[in-house]
Amino acid sequence: QVQLVESGGGLVQAGGSLRLSCAASGSIFRINSMGWYRQAPGKQRELVARIFTDGITHYVDSVKGRFAISRDNTKNTVSLQMNSLKPEDTAVYYCNAYNPTFGAYWGQGTQVTVSS
Repeated sequence: QVQLVESGGGLVQAGGSLRLSCAASGSIFRINSMGWYRQAPGKQRELVARIFTDGITHYVDSVKGRFAISRDNTKNTVSLQMNSLKPEDTAVYYCNAYNPTFGAYWGQGTQVTVSS
């Protein structure tokens, strides 16, 4: 089992910044990627950004150039720096870790609200 605990959500005005962090614990030795998903009211959960153990990153087009994902393998944490936030970024953000054998693990979610 892998436990994921997120922190850093909150309320910010459009154009502002927030940083989300996620700490992983448990059976993390086979995790090959970690990422952030988000789910807005009435919408499906979508991938925001993902980072693999070799450092390769992937972003959804709508956040490219504004968000940056990073990973500290020594501390088993993954962070999402969100800049130039827009009201459409408002959602519950979920930390995700993927194990090729056992599948995906999820955090409890943290609310991000961007006011216009």
